[in-house]
Amino acid sequence: MLKLFKWILVILMLLILAFAGLVYFGTYQPEALQNEPIVSPSDAPILSAKQKIKVLSWNVQYMAGKNYVFFYDLLDGSGPDERPSRADIDKTTEAVARLIYQENPDIILLQELDEGSKRTDYEDQLQKLLTLLPQEYSSHTSAFYWKVWFVPHPRIMGKGGMKLSVISKYKIQKSVRHQLAQIEQKVWYNWLMKQFNFKRAIQEVSLPLSNGKELLVFNTHLDAFAQGTNTMQRQVAYTKKLLAEKTRQNIPWLIGGDFNLLPPGKSYSLLSPDIQKYYQPVSEISPLFTDYQAVPSAAETEGAEREKWFTHFPNNPKIKQPDRTIDYIFLSKKVKLGNHYIRQQSTLTISDHLPVVVEFELDE
Repeated sequence: MLKLFKWILVILMLLILAFAGLVYFGTYQPEALQNEPIVSPSDAPILSAKQKIKVLSWNVQYMAGKNYVFFYDLLDGSGPDERPSRADIDKTTEAVARLIYQENPDIILLQELDEGSKRTDYEDQLQKLLTLLPQEYSSHTSAFYWKVWFVPHPRIMGKGGMKLSVISKYKIQKSVRHQLAQIEQKVWYNWLMKQFNFKRAIQEVSLPLSNGKELLVFNTHLDAFAQGTNTMQRQVAYTKKLLAEKTRQNIPWLIGGDFNLLPPGKSYSLLSPDIQKYYQPVSEISPLFTDYQAVPSAAETEGAEREKWFTHFPNNPKIKQPDRTIDYIFLSKKVKLGNHYIRQQSTLTISDHLPVVVEFELDE
């Protein structure tokens, strides 16, 4: 009897190891730092150190549009929708391309682009978008933060893939992915959850300048469902450390993306109690506002026209218009900030986020 019990125990252990191996190798396991592929033609123009540079940063919500309340859009997970229709994906992709054509930025930072996801018919959304943009947007690079062969969530039940992407009119010479801290839950299945969950990242992209130096462009999308953990503090701390290092090296830089954090000040107190549950009274992003130029600035998000700086229009039937700022572009003090704004006109039906646009010049 004892011998049989030992054999059962061995078989059980082997099954557990086999399952763990299947999960591990079937999900994305990035290095802490890793180089990412670049597409940049040999004849792509070099960014001039003396020109005005325009950047657009936008969470495009995997081209889903605004006709849905997805299950994760409500804090209790009760949203009725699982995926957008094929027609809405195509319509939204065309709208994103049209907006980019109108704004004509030099560099584009995009968050929530799907590639290989069941919910968007396994399409590479970056490649689809590129076919709709002018040929001058020939340089690009991406970094995944979700890639899994099968998600055993009852509202997903299929393959998932989502990435950050930078598109440029100008030469790209390097792309590095920085892994950010993941959500840690105090449950026995924490390891399993982390494998299937998003693996948030910062995408670092280097553009050579005509003076022989470089401009660093960072693209990111911080966590959104980290309530009750210190994940956001850890992700902001890593971001701050990375930017401080580049600042010490005297390299001009900017970072844009969906930070999923309110600006410092009174923004939290102006939200309804059910929305406050997503955030902290003192925003974790405050250190970035203290040390660097921010778009929008703390003053802009506190002023009489604070609504014009809202960047988020949640997929919540109770919310009828943009109601908060959680997307930003931060810039080093080595650049001269010029015209900047949130593109709210003609964008409210495209995504649950609005584009952040800045123009700047390098301070040589």
